[in-house]
Amino acid sequence: MTNLVEKLAGSVSSWGTKVAYGEKVTLGGQELVPVALVGFGFGAGEGSGEMPDGGTVPAGRGEGNGGGGGGYAVPIGAYVGGPDGLRFRPNVIAVIVVAAPLVSASGMALAQIIRALRGRGTS
Repeated sequence: MTNLVEKLAGSVSSWGTKVAYGEKVTLGGQELVPVALVGFGFGAGEGSGEMPDGGTVPAGRGEGNGGGGGGYAVPIGAYVGGPDGLRFRPNVIAVIVVAAPLVSASGMALAQIIRALRGRGTS
């Protein structure tokens, strides 16, 4: 199991921009390169041992291992070639979905700051 995790960890650094930027495609006479917001993670665990004698837990042996991983990709737009040169065209819906948590957290933080400043002025 450890060897698998080391192999995954070693290969992740070589993925680089190949994961976030797609292959160049020609669509409707225009060349474009799709762009995505990408995140991923992996984990693994291993265990073994014997339970102590004389305890309330039944005596026995234990072994186990496991692993898993996951990821996501959100298409945020594409670089499109044209007469003006290369331009980024956002996928508006995906950008809103990605930006909504950031805007929400910023608004809540600003509200906390304003509350703290108001409370400081009245004391």
